[in-house]
Amino acid sequence: MKLFFVEPAICLSTFALTLTSPLTTQYVYRRIWEDSGNYSMASASNVSDCDKNKSSPIFAFQEEVQKKMSLFNLQIDISGLIPGLVSTFILLSHSDHRGRKFPLILCSAGALATSIWLCLLSYFAFPFQLLIASTFFGALCGNSITFFGACFAYIVDQCKEEKHRTIRIALTDFLLGLVTGLTGLSSGYFIRELGFVWSFFVTTVVLTVNLIYIVFFLGESREESPFQNVSVSCYEGFKNLFYRTYMLFKNASGERRSLLCLLLFTTMTYFFMIVGVSPIFILYELDSPLCWNEVLIGYGSALGSASFLTSFLGIWIFSYCMEDVYLAIMGTLTTMAGMAMTAFAKTTWMMLLVRLPFLFTFVPLSVLRSMMSKVVHSTEIGALFACTAFLETLGGTIAVSTFNGIYSATVAWYPGFVFLLSAALLLIPLASLCVVKCASWDKRGDVLLVQEEASEDTSDS
Repeated sequence: MKLFFVEPAICLSTFALTLTSPLTTQYVYRRIWEDSGNYSMASASNVSDCDKNKSSPIFAFQEEVQKKMSLFNLQIDISGLIPGLVSTFILLSHSDHRGRKFPLILCSAGALATSIWLCLLSYFAFPFQLLIASTFFGALCGNSITFFGACFAYIVDQCKEEKHRTIRIALTDFLLGLVTGLTGLSSGYFIRELGFVWSFFVTTVVLTVNLIYIVFFLGESREESPFQNVSVSCYEGFKNLFYRTYMLFKNASGERRSLLCLLLFTTMTYFFMIVGVSPIFILYELDSPLCWNEVLIGYGSALGSASFLTSFLGIWIFSYCMEDVYLAIMGTLTTMAGMAMTAFAKTTWMMLLVRLPFLFTFVPLSVLRSMMSKVVHSTEIGALFACTAFLETLGGTIAVSTFNGIYSATVAWYPGFVFLLSAALLLIPLASLCVVKCASWDKRGDVLLVQEEASEDTSDS
């Protein structure tokens, strides 16, 4: 018997992804620290391996490690850019005709292979630079953006009512936050109690279970196209993928096309700021004057992940009395406040408290996904999510690379500069949302789609 719930796969994949990210960052940070000098790195203290005295030689050493770590992150992100772009676009666009399971299976298999490699790398202490090669080959199978893009397309296939679609997407974000929060809270204890090798092994087991569920238990949400068996060349197939995305905009009326482009621009600019600054949090917490250990980093990650829960509750509660565009504006403003406060956090308690303004960080992303899905035809959902995931992969890689480069250049004189910059740049999606509201496009989008569908039905008859 097949199940039509993609949520278990989302939860298992999120657990593995959330656990792998801080594990990999702290493992590489520790390897760089130990390979760069004669200073040992204690595992059970938050101050012995981080000096707050700027006149100390260890302080200068740790600043150098910070720079090397941010530059290595830059190399990792660039290595997965091109294969991630190609695989994301092909897999998600192709899912409109081949079904949603194939990209889910391929992404899960790639993540499992990468996790197995991390186990071997940490066990045999291979050069950590080999992570660059594994990232490249793993991205060929699709990255996390590809996986979650396919999951959202799977959900949209099952939700015909627009209100139900918004709530279902928000519920998915809630599950993401719940799993991410619990995993982040425990990640420090995984490192402390199990070490890196066994912690990576845990993620390998979870990803194995996830792949088994998708292959043998998850049903297909979309019927395959009757033309799927027609033999075409690779060139023609690849050209058709771009053509379907091109038709997504060409078939729409001028006003609906403008609304879709504006919503995509808003989503990408907001996504750029959030994703770009996210990896900097761990480096910022490892550096002085905070000097957090692995357990405190886990607490911070858990508090940050609580924004998934509060974002879901915010959408669920405020959607009855507030329009979608106002929800997105509210989330953008609170995120701007959180970024600005983080730049001035100098103590542990202050760093924990700055998580409060991030309560509605993921509201704009959930709402904007729902708004975009309401202005395209049901047969164009896969192309829409392929386009979105393609731009997220490109924008996310550029964002992380950009912010890592900025952090590497500014960490010596002001580590919080990247957070102030992100807060300022969030004015761009905020202004875009104001344009959507002032033009009343948020209300006309549904009407335009209904009118176009009605005219198409009349012409067909």
